[in-house]
Amino acid sequence: MAMRDETRMLLESMTRLFEDKSTKQVIDRAETGEFAADLWQVVAETGVPLAALPESAGGADAEWSDLYAVLRVAGRYSVPLPLAETMLAGWVAASAGLELSDGPMTVGPVRGADRLTVVRDGNGWRLSGKASRLPYASHVDRTVLIADGPDGEMAVALEGTGGAELTAGKNIANEARDTLAFSGVRLSADAVGALGSGVSRGALYRRGALARAAMMSGALERAMDLAVSYAQERVQFGRPISKFQAVQQNLAVLAGQTAAAVAAANLGIEALGRVDAERETFLIAVAKTRVGEAATLACEIAHQVHGAIGFTKEYALQLSTRRLWSWREEFGSDPEWAARVGSYACANGADGLWEMLTAVT
Repeated sequence: MAMRDETRMLLESMTRLFEDKSTKQVIDRAETGEFAADLWQVVAETGVPLAALPESAGGADAEWSDLYAVLRVAGRYSVPLPLAETMLAGWVAASAGLELSDGPMTVGPVRGADRLTVVRDGNGWRLSGKASRLPYASHVDRTVLIADGPDGEMAVALEGTGGAELTAGKNIANEARDTLAFSGVRLSADAVGALGSGVSRGALYRRGALARAAMMSGALERAMDLAVSYAQERVQFGRPISKFQAVQQNLAVLAGQTAAAVAAANLGIEALGRVDAERETFLIAVAKTRVGEAATLACEIAHQVHGAIGFTKEYALQLSTRRLWSWREEFGSDPEWAARVGSYACANGADGLWEMLTAVT
């Protein structure tokens, strides 16, 4: 499918921005716990974080496919911001008519076992439950959650962390992953609203998994580029190691895994909102599973090509590989999404397998 001119211009613009502003120095500072506020300000000024929202909610009615393509670029440059989370938080909150923020936001729950509930308390609400491993919760201006209410799932918008008991945490990439615990926290009436059409906890989980798949596909491209460049520059026994057949074979496998990951992620993005929910889940499950498999193999090969230097903090490869190892486990692990692929395949039966794999609508 040919890329639209608007999409191409957006990606070129965001690529230049991330390449210029998401430097290793900025990322290294972020990994110490310092939020990249200057980088966020530059990104926010582009309007991208809330671009998918309707104009009435301060957005631009942008295509989600374009925004997921931006997330791929963000993954390529290891951008240390809750960009995907802000996009999804805006989507959830706007559907319920809740107040948004121009600052960074996070969204949850992001783990299948976590549960939140809201109950009426006079003219307000009480929020209870736990949301674990929320990305950047300790740094955001607003937290948007989906909780079980008296009439079904409800959206909850909190200023900051809304008085929750916060337990700070990090993933392997030193990105903040904080746990919020609520014990009957009092909320105002306008902090809770009914979810809009098409928005649910399940839909949030799918879109979050697809966001991670898109970001991982970008990180894989970066790891491959670094491995190829290093192999061409590193001289051993009088010639670049890229001339050795064993290294060439490994680089070919790395390139194949990266291409497969990008294709799988694109398939999930194309399916978003354009097919029935069951098939959308299947295609996103394929994307998350296949990208996770590629990450496992690609990280191993990239580090083998680099040798010991690839693990050093001074070298850029570890910025990508540590994020690949971390993002692989977020919004559902590989085994969880692989089980969904298997369940869908079994439900459709052997006679429907080929059609299931090849149908685009």
